[in-house]
Amino acid sequence: MNKMLIPSLLALTVLSSCGAPSAQQPPLAGAAMGGAFTLTNQDGARVSDRNFAGKYRLIYFGYTYCPDVCPVDVQRLMQGYRALLVSDKALAAKLVPIFITIDPARDTPGKLKEFVNAFDPNLVGLTGSESEIADVAKRYATSYQKAPGATNETYLMDHSRTAVLYGPDGQPIALIAQDGTPQAIADELKRWIK
Repeated sequence: MNKMLIPSLLALTVLSSCGAPSAQQPPLAGAAMGGAFTLTNQDGARVSDRNFAGKYRLIYFGYTYCPDVCPVDVQRLMQGYRALLVSDKALAAKLVPIFITIDPARDTPGKLKEFVNAFDPNLVGLTGSESEIADVAKRYATSYQKAPGATNETYLMDHSRTAVLYGPDGQPIALIAQDGTPQAIADELKRWIK
């Protein structure tokens, strides 16, 4: 073997192992959030987390009667989803956007259907009984409660405000900034969806 080639190959090997980018670990890897659920979708059908197996899931908790925050967040998330769809249709096909209500008393399947259809036909809306929603919210690290001073029919809900990307196996991957631009949201989704 050429004597000049050996040092060159050795140097190349050392340089390729030093500072070589490794696969980045998802920020939420190992977080204790997510899990099994069975809820009712906007068409009145019972669905479970198993219905989404093999798909990435972008999950946002909110409620349809929210006067300002939830509709704006969902609008931005779905604009990001559509930007992803335009730039990489195959990648977008691996993702299911999901809106889970924290106000099941008012968010019936019919009300959810109106809400999700206003943003995107691919957005899945989920509701359930009070106990089902309490259980899924706890599993998915979401807090909520009726705002103080609520009346029987008109009330606001206080709740955590996060959009989380889960992998095809249901494990949490990353928070997605719902207040970003559509392109920033699409770019962050592209970063994690494989």
